[in-house]
Amino acid sequence: MSTKNFQMTKEGKEQLEQELENLLTVKRKEVIERIQIAREFGDLSENSEYDAARDEQATIETRITIIENMLQNAEIIEIANSEIVQFGSTVTFEDLTNKITETFRIVGTAEANPLEGKISSDSPIAKAIDGQTKGATVRVMLPTKKEIRVTILDVK
Repeated sequence: MSTKNFQMTKEGKEQLEQELENLLTVKRKEVIERIQIAREFGDLSENSEYDAARDEQATIETRITIIENMLQNAEIIEIANSEIVQFGSTVTFEDLTNKITETFRIVGTAEANPLEGKISSDSPIAKAIDGQTKGATVRVMLPTKKEIRVTILDVK
């Protein structure tokens, strides 16, 4: 069975390491304390505090396992200073279809967060503009089967 490599920037790996450290040293201890306190309330079969704490513990342990796997299989992509759109580039583009200008950094799936201006290198927009330069106009097929056109305004 082959393992999947998780492409990420150096900063993305550092953020995952910090999150893991917080989960292991702070969050895990907090939830264990909540479980112990909830046990003191008595009958566990009708103890909602206990159930909630156990659910949170399961969520934390799952996240720890996921992060450990991503870090173990991390592939750090060195970012070259270039005017060509590539992994790690910060790209400003205009969506000609919807008349919207957006700026995103292209990162690995492990660190993608559109609300923070980070899109996955596996996303349709990132795949469409990969290898392009400032001024290029590209067609992007969205998962909804809708096609948009974007013009790259800046690459950093």
